Amino acid sequence: MNTNNTKRKTVVIGASEKQERTSNQAVQLLSDYGHEVVGIGRKAGQIADTEIQTGQPVIAKVDTITMYISPENQTGMYDYLLSLQPKRIIFNPGSENSELAKLAVDNNIVVEEACTLVLLRTGQY
Repeated sequence: MNTNNTKRKTVVIGASEKQERTSNQAVQLLSDYGHEVVGIGRKAGQIADTEIQTGQPVIAKVDTITMYISPENQTGMYDYLLSLQPKRIIFNPGSENSELAKLAVDNNIVVEEACTLVLLRTGQY
């Protein structure tokens, strides 16, 4: 189902087992489109075949981090997120954070304010 044939390892920050959460839908849709997904949330759990991890796990070769937590909950994660050396960070609606965006740009990370679900469904991911 991946329209551009590029598999992107994506870390979903704020992953939740609650099906009504956009982060849950993003994990499922990313998987449906053939991307490798790592979920990180407040509680350990499972979304289909994707494990939700807690804390700050070591993850290699990250292409994209997609944010689903508020800026206030991101502040303690800046060093961790940058240490993953992603190619880009997507700030989904409600997660926009100018401070983290500037740090990302300063570290040559592309920043997008967009909806991951829309990007996937419109072939722009």
